[in-house]
Amino acid sequence: MDLRELRGGFRHPAADCRPMVRWWWFGPTVERRELTRQLEAMVAAGIGGVEVAHVYPLAPASCDFLSEEALGHLRHAAEEAHRLGLRFDLTLGSGWSFGGPHVGPDLAARRLHWERHEVGGSAAELELRASWPGDELVAAFVGDGSVLERPSDVRELAVRDGRFELPAGGQPRVVLVAWSRLTGQQVKRAAAGAEGPVLDHYSARAAAVHLEEVGERLLGAVPAGLVGAVFCDSLEVYGADWTPDLLTEFERRRGYDSRPRLHQLVLDGPGCEELRADHLRTLSELYEEHFVAPLGRWAREHGVDFRIQSYGVPPATLSSYRSADVCEGEGWGWRDLTTTRWAASAAHLLGRTVVSAEAWTWLHSPSFRATPLDVQGEAHEHLLQGVNQLVAHGWPYSPADAPGLGWFFYAAAALDDRNPWWSAAPALNAYLQRLCWLMRQGEPVRDVLVYLPTEDVYTRMGRPEDRSLDLWRSTAAWVGRELTGTLREHGLDYDLVDDDALALVDPASAPVVVLPRTSRLPAAARRWLDAVTEAGGTVIGWQSEVEGALLAGTPEELVGLIERVTAPAARVTGEDGRPVDDLAVVARRLPGAHVHLVVNTGPHPRTAVLRSRGEQTSWQEWDASSGEVRRTGSGPVGLSLAPYQATVVVTSADPVDPPLDGGGPEVRRRPVGDGWRVRFEDGPESPVALPHRWQDDPARRAFAGRATYTTSVRVGPDEAAGGDRLWLDLGPCTPLAVDPDAPQASGHSFRAEVATPVGEVAEVWVDDVRAGVLWSPPYRLDLTGLLGPGAHELRLVVAGTAAGALAADAATTELVAGATARDGRRFVMQDLDLAEVGLSSGLLAVPELVVTSG
Repeated sequence: MDLRELRGGFRHPAADCRPMVRWWWFGPTVERRELTRQLEAMVAAGIGGVEVAHVYPLAPASCDFLSEEALGHLRHAAEEAHRLGLRFDLTLGSGWSFGGPHVGPDLAARRLHWERHEVGGSAAELELRASWPGDELVAAFVGDGSVLERPSDVRELAVRDGRFELPAGGQPRVVLVAWSRLTGQQVKRAAAGAEGPVLDHYSARAAAVHLEEVGERLLGAVPAGLVGAVFCDSLEVYGADWTPDLLTEFERRRGYDSRPRLHQLVLDGPGCEELRADHLRTLSELYEEHFVAPLGRWAREHGVDFRIQSYGVPPATLSSYRSADVCEGEGWGWRDLTTTRWAASAAHLLGRTVVSAEAWTWLHSPSFRATPLDVQGEAHEHLLQGVNQLVAHGWPYSPADAPGLGWFFYAAAALDDRNPWWSAAPALNAYLQRLCWLMRQGEPVRDVLVYLPTEDVYTRMGRPEDRSLDLWRSTAAWVGRELTGTLREHGLDYDLVDDDALALVDPASAPVVVLPRTSRLPAAARRWLDAVTEAGGTVIGWQSEVEGALLAGTPEELVGLIERVTAPAARVTGEDGRPVDDLAVVARRLPGAHVHLVVNTGPHPRTAVLRSRGEQTSWQEWDASSGEVRRTGSGPVGLSLAPYQATVVVTSADPVDPPLDGGGPEVRRRPVGDGWRVRFEDGPESPVALPHRWQDDPARRAFAGRATYTTSVRVGPDEAAGGDRLWLDLGPCTPLAVDPDAPQASGHSFRAEVATPVGEVAEVWVDDVRAGVLWSPPYRLDLTGLLGPGAHELRLVVAGTAAGALAADAATTELVAGATARDGRRFVMQDLDLAEVGLSSGLLAVPELVVTSG
C-alpha cells in the first residue's frame, strides 16, 4: 500500500472498522419491531455491529433463555442485522461466567476447602463426614503444633471409606483435611431460564456439555452465515482451584504425585513455592486445553470466529489466547499493564490483525453521564495499547413504552439514541472508525519485549494470605507500573511475552528484552535469551540480577541502557528533549512509511516535537475528524494538542512540495456575545445572557434534551477577505480540580477531567446550513465559505446528558424494586447517587469569531 492508497483508505475506511456495541437483552423480553428500530438507529449512528448479551430480567420475562420464542427473536435480529450490513456476534451463554441449569454437581466449578482441627496426643479412630452437599474427600494430614502456628513434621494420613486412624503423638497437634467443594457460584446476571452453577473451566466434559446445550442451540437458531463470532466474556470463576481429575493430571504433567504434599498449598515451608507453582501451572494448562481450545475448535468447525477475554480466574496465561481468532481485553490506562495490553501483546505475537477491547465499561459512571468527549478520551487510551476494534459496553435494549429513562444496564454507560447528545454520534463513530482502520495497517512497532516471569509469579500467587488465582492481576502487580509507565512515557512501546510464546519470536527481532524482577528462568527461556544476545540484542534485568543481563534498578538506568542500543521508533518530547506529561504515541510500520497516533491523554494543553526514527524525512499530519491532510513538512514535527486531542502523523521518504501549513496565524478574534436567544424543546424562545448553565434554573435540573441558541452575526468585508479563514471558537477547556474526598464512582471509571465551554455538544448551523458538530477540544469549527460579508443567523443546538433526568427518575427505582422482588437480587444499580455531581449543561462560554490568514 503506497501513501496515496493509505490516504484514500483513511478518508473512506472499511465498514468493518466501525465500533460495535454490546447489545444488552434483558429478560429476555424483546419485541421484533423494536429490535429492527434499534438496529436501524445503530446504522444511522455509524455503528458497525452488535454482540448480543442476554442478562437479567427488568420486567416479567416474556420467555426463557434458549426457548423457541427467544431463539426466534435472535434469528430475527440476526437477519435484520445482515440486511442492514451489521456484524452480528453471539455470547455463548447468559451472564458470566458460563454455566446454567445444564451444569450439575459433576460439572460445576470446585475449590479446595481446608478444615483445621487441633487435637491432643492420644490415638483415635475418626470418621470424616462431609459438612456441605457435594463435598468430596481429597486428603488428610497431621502435624505437630497448634492451629495458631505453622505445624511441623506434617504427614499424610491413610483414609479408607471416610475413616482414618490417628496415631498417638505429642501434643498439641493439628489435623488438616482437604475437601473438593463446589464453589457454589451461580451465573452472574443470568437471564430467565439461564440460572444455574458456573461450570468447571478445567473440565473438557463440562465445556462439551455447555457447547451441546447452549452453543448448538444458538447456532441452530442463527446460522453461521449470519454470525461474525461467538464470544466468551472475562473469566470470573471465583476461587476455582480444583477439578475432580486434578491429581491425575498433575502427576501426568509434572511427573510426581502431589497428594502427599497438598498441605503445602496452605502452609509455608521448604518446597511450598515449587508445589504451588506446579499446581497453578497445571490449572493454567487445564483451562487452556479443556476450555479455550475446545471452544476455538468448535467455533471453527461451525464456520465462525471465536473471540475471548482470556484473563482472570482460572489463571489464564497470555499464551492461552492462541486458540482464539480474536484476542480481546478491557481496561484503559496506557501506562499500565492492563488486560488490554495483555490481549494486544498476544495478538501481536500470534499475528492477529484485529485486536478488540470491551470499551467504556464504567464510563463516567453512572449511566447517562458519559459524554462524547469521555467516549473519545477513553477510546484513545485503548488505541494507545494496540486496540483497533472497539466494542462498546454498551447499548441497552429498552422498550419504546418503558417509563422514565427506560431500561439500562446496572454498571455501564448507556450509549444509545436516548442520549440527548446523540447528534454527535455519527461524527464520533466515523472518527473512531478512521483511527481503528489506520491502526490495522502495516504492523505494530515494538521497541522492547517485556518478559513475563510467570514462574516467579506462580510461586507468589498461592501464598496462604491471599490464594490469588488471577495470573494477569498478579503479573501486573509483579511487573509494576514503574516499569511500564517509564517505557511508555519515554516513547518506548512494548509487547509482553511469556514462556510459551517465546518460540513465536525470532530472537534477532528483539533488540531489547527486559526481565522484570526475574529469578526463575526455565531452560528454554534461558536458551532463547542467549540467542537474543548472540543476534546482537540486549537483555536487561529490571530490579533483578540475571546472568548475562545488564542491571537496571531505577527508571533512569533503564532508559539509559535502552537508549545506548536503540532509539524509540517515535519520540514525543518538549524542546528540551524530555518527555511531556500526558503525551503518548503508538506507531505502525508500513513499507516506506510510519504511521503515528499522538494523543494528549490529560486535561492540559500540550506542545511537543515528534521525531521519527529512520529515513522518514517528510511528514504529513492527518485529521481523523475529516480524513483530510492538515499540514505537511519535513524534519521534526511541531505539535500543539488541546486536552484529550489526538492527531495522526505519517512519515515517509516521499518529498513534500510544496509544504502545507494548515492555516496561518490569527489575525483577529471577537466575541459573539450579544443578542442571544434560547428556546428549549419544551418552551418558548427568550433572551439569554451567556454563559448560560441550565442547572442554575431549578426547573431545568432534570431536563434531558436540547436547547437552541440563536443570534445574528455580521461579517465585515475585511473579515471575509482573500485567503483568510473564519472560525467559530466556543472557548477553551479548563482542568477540573480533583477532590480526593469527593464520592468516587465504582469500578475503573474514566472521565475527561475538564470543564468544557459547552455541555456537552453543539450542533452549529449558519443560515439553515448545518456546518458541523462540536464535542471535544479544540471547540473550533471552520465556517469559511458559509460566512460571507453581511448578516447571518448563527444557531447552536446544544445538548447535554440525561444525567439530570436520571437523578429525578423514580421509575428506575420502581423498576429495580420490582425486578428484585420478582426474580431475586441479580444486580444492584450502581452510583445513581452521583448522577448530578458536577453536572453543567448549556452554552457555558461566550463564543468567538476568529480570523486566521492563509
